[in-house]
Amino acid sequence: MKKVLIIVNVGKPDSKELAEQISAFLNTKKISTDFFNFDGFCQDSSIKDYDLVITLGGDGTVLFAARNCVKYNVPIFPVNFGQFGFIASVQPKDWKEELEAFLDGKSKIIQRSMANVRVIHNDEEIYCGNALNDVVLSARSAATTISLDVYYEMQLLCKIKGDGLIVSTPTGSTAYSAAAGGPILDPSLEAFVMTPINSFSLSSRPIVLNQEGVISIGISESRADGINLRLDGSKPVELSVGDTVLIRKLEQKVRLVNCTADKFYSALRSKLNWSGGPHA
Repeated sequence: MKKVLIIVNVGKPDSKELAEQISAFLNTKKISTDFFNFDGFCQDSSIKDYDLVITLGGDGTVLFAARNCVKYNVPIFPVNFGQFGFIASVQPKDWKEELEAFLDGKSKIIQRSMANVRVIHNDEEIYCGNALNDVVLSARSAATTISLDVYYEMQLLCKIKGDGLIVSTPTGSTAYSAAAGGPILDPSLEAFVMTPINSFSLSSRPIVLNQEGVISIGISESRADGINLRLDGSKPVELSVGDTVLIRKLEQKVRLVNCTADKFYSALRSKLNWSGGPHA
């Protein structure tokens, strides 16, 4: 271990102070450190030449790191300063103990699947990106509808008219998809959850699809003044009627330190108010 990048969410009051503590600790072990200030709106940029990335923020900070680390197989050590902590699983008070365990080779490295997204316009690829949580297509403004033709493995699956559509990974099934009525998946599964947003059909329901297949979403019409594509809630990509969005499993997986099943289910019980009593 020679070089570590510390991503500091500048919106979290205590994150900068902890970043300095972590940097000093690593320096005593002859490990150099760099800092990256994340404000929630940073453009994705390649993160390479690092042996580890430490995130000090919430799940959104981890999502930013994941999109930039996955290509280089750089593991992420996620310290939680957010509200949920489904993937930012290391608590601030435990950082030193858990970081020492990682440096000693005693930590579990959990791999999570990601989605690769490509946009086709007039038979040409105009955008490519990756998502750890979800892919969302929606109207640019609220209370306006868009129409989507959804294919799975080149077979027409459904036509959706409504506010939009969420395609989430198992990791992202606890996020926007869950709020829209989608199921929560164990993050170790290899699947996509497709959840309509306010569909104009009582028969329109979320569906779980095998991640080995390709989802193709065609934008057939819209009453909106624009259509947005967002990956993990990042800056929107503007789409047009006639564009096609292709979603498939990314071959590489992101590596997260100590994002184990017990921590995931502990977060579920805590954040979703699931009873842990004997009569649950």
